[in-house]
Amino acid sequence: MLFLDLDNFKTINDALGHLIGDRIIQLAGQRVCGCVRGQDTVAHLSGDEFMVILEGMDDEARAAKIARDVLKSLSQPFKVDGREVFTSCSIGVVMYPKNAGSLVELMRNVDTAAHFAKKQGRANFQFYTEQLSEDARRRIEVESGLRRALENDEFELVFQPKVDLETRCIIGAEALLRWDNANLGKVSPVEFIPVAEETGLIVSIGSWVLRQACETAARWIKEGLPDCHIAVNLSAMQFLHGDLAGEIKEVLETCEVPPHLLDVELTESMLVSNAEETIRILKVIKDMGVNVSMDDFGTGYSSLSYLTRFPLDNLKVDRSFVTGLPDDRDASAVARAIISMAQNLNLHIIAEGIETENQVGFLHALGCQVGQGYLFSPPVSNEKFMELVRAGASAFAKTPPAAGE
Repeated sequence: MLFLDLDNFKTINDALGHLIGDRIIQLAGQRVCGCVRGQDTVAHLSGDEFMVILEGMDDEARAAKIARDVLKSLSQPFKVDGREVFTSCSIGVVMYPKNAGSLVELMRNVDTAAHFAKKQGRANFQFYTEQLSEDARRRIEVESGLRRALENDEFELVFQPKVDLETRCIIGAEALLRWDNANLGKVSPVEFIPVAEETGLIVSIGSWVLRQACETAARWIKEGLPDCHIAVNLSAMQFLHGDLAGEIKEVLETCEVPPHLLDVELTESMLVSNAEETIRILKVIKDMGVNVSMDDFGTGYSSLSYLTRFPLDNLKVDRSFVTGLPDDRDASAVARAIISMAQNLNLHIIAEGIETENQVGFLHALGCQVGQGYLFSPPVSNEKFMELVRAGASAFAKTPPAAGE
């Protein structure tokens, strides 16, 4: 059994209207029928969903070929009313009776497989496995825990120092979220952040992070630490819900933190999603004196036009381009290009994932001013961070490169 879910069909329906949407459903059904055998059954379930029953097929390789044929067919443009419309689909595949003993189990498992295919980036197919059900159960547990994490005081912030590559002094830190749940234990951000974003919980969690970070910065000021910037990561959903700029202004005033000590970090994909509204909000934030950084640069759209449109102060070079420095020729070329581009746009450059002195020397020679990474420090508690700041440049005195570096 194959379960097909057209990707982004709601967007097409909303943008072009239901008549065109209905016509695309009809054409999609015809294309699916053209990919299967005469004895197979194709059914339109509802909305953007189709079901295909491959009668008497117990060969996974043949089922996979049909799934690939469907993907290829649906990837071609649909010509409707003189225009071309593009879509794709995500497919879940279940073998009966191998993967299910009842109709209810069959439907549940094929839906699980299709959901996983969509999570993998859409336009692909996924066979059901027991691991997928375990992953689904784990996700439910994570979501359930997240919904009570704030009220149970289960979150904490840790701080990874940002270091001036010239003086070796700390100039700030990136605030990173950690979650320790009574039942699940320590849950990686890689696991819980996507769930928070899918469920919308990231908005309230993001507000908590912002306030906690600013309260921490206020403590640094009271402790007499040198001016230390604090950076927080924003989610795309925070731009879509509520008054983000107003919230930042209120938190800064309440905590009595100068706006220039706050950095907000956004990814490339966030900047190009709903671009005009994002630009408007960022301009308001920047006009307050808050710094705006593009995080993970080079991993998404990487277009100069995007850099020139957005009110940015800092550009963060993604760790994937730092890891191979200075020996990897391709990584070196990309790093040079990114840093040169940033300099031409008068942006400050921050390198992530620095692990060796050779990387520091290479990046600093190119004009990169600030770095963070395990060479200097992993993310640490606030108490440890303040110790490092007070230690000054001696905390990160240059060490000789290890043999082979």
